[in-house]
Amino acid sequence: MSENPTHGTSLTPQHNIGSGFGRDSTAADVIAGIDLRGKTAMVTGGYSGLGLETVRALASAGATVVVPARRPEHALEVLAEAGIPAGTGAGEVSVAGLDLAEQSSVKEFAAAFLGPEGTGRSLDILINNAAIMASPERRVGPGWESQFATNHLGHFALTNLLWPALSAGSGARVVSLSSTGHKISPVRFDDINFETGYNKWAAYGQAKTANALFAVQLDALGRDAGVRAFAVHPGGIMTELQRHLPREEMIAAGWMDEDGKVDSRFKTPAQGAATSVWAATSPALEGMGGVYCEDCDIAEPTLEGSPEARIRGVNAHAVDRADAARLWTLSAELTGVNAFGR
Repeated sequence: MSENPTHGTSLTPQHNIGSGFGRDSTAADVIAGIDLRGKTAMVTGGYSGLGLETVRALASAGATVVVPARRPEHALEVLAEAGIPAGTGAGEVSVAGLDLAEQSSVKEFAAAFLGPEGTGRSLDILINNAAIMASPERRVGPGWESQFATNHLGHFALTNLLWPALSAGSGARVVSLSSTGHKISPVRFDDINFETGYNKWAAYGQAKTANALFAVQLDALGRDAGVRAFAVHPGGIMTELQRHLPREEMIAAGWMDEDGKVDSRFKTPAQGAATSVWAATSPALEGMGGVYCEDCDIAEPTLEGSPEARIRGVNAHAVDRADAARLWTLSAELTGVNAFGR
């Protein structure tokens, strides 16, 4: 795989496009002037951290937003406290129960969203935002490692099950949240469930690589139907995502000092949500897809050996087309779900 990946003549080169936004842009900045009235958006985990700011921005532009939530009552309380109106109209948000770690829950949610005829509504924006990070070893379903199962397989099944709604509209976009965590590990096809020894960070890295590869293959499969997909690194942000990390570990990593002051490299939640919102709505991305984005632009390939190699750019293994197709096939086999299967 080249360090300068392009995905063929009909796909998008992995290069900056000069978006006019950057690291410090906020979700409100990138959505200014965009009208989403008449559009339906869905944001998993849209009631905390980045997800909440993403929902706020989409609703402010007039979108009708659906928030799947593992704790629906808590989600409703948080959204109400944030001043985001409840309902199913323009600029309003509704909540429905969904546990991404449970495939049965994913299927029930998708069936309810689509309606009894299976094509009850269209979906213009799907932001696969929810995640767990560096969690203790846990098995879900038939023994799947929980970070891979929740961050990747749950969203894989959800997106495929919602395909009738995504393809029913005009120009739907799917945004998959990855991170620089992808640099920690490629997908371990020979031991995807860490049966030979669990490492919380390697498991997180694999899941984030999977999120990026998912966008590559979904875009390849879906673009003829007008559906484009993007992977996004939101940046470092202190949110509930860090709930499994001891304070001492974050201090040792340089994320905060002994007094709890967060390092200046970290973004605010509003800044962290900006790249997701940009990828989901920017007119500059019309006709593009299948790429990894950061700081409100398409990312450059990682410059190996550079001082910023660990924190900037996308590694080749996270945009590898062969691995993306291989992961898709495996994920379809594991979940029994594939909108593009024969």
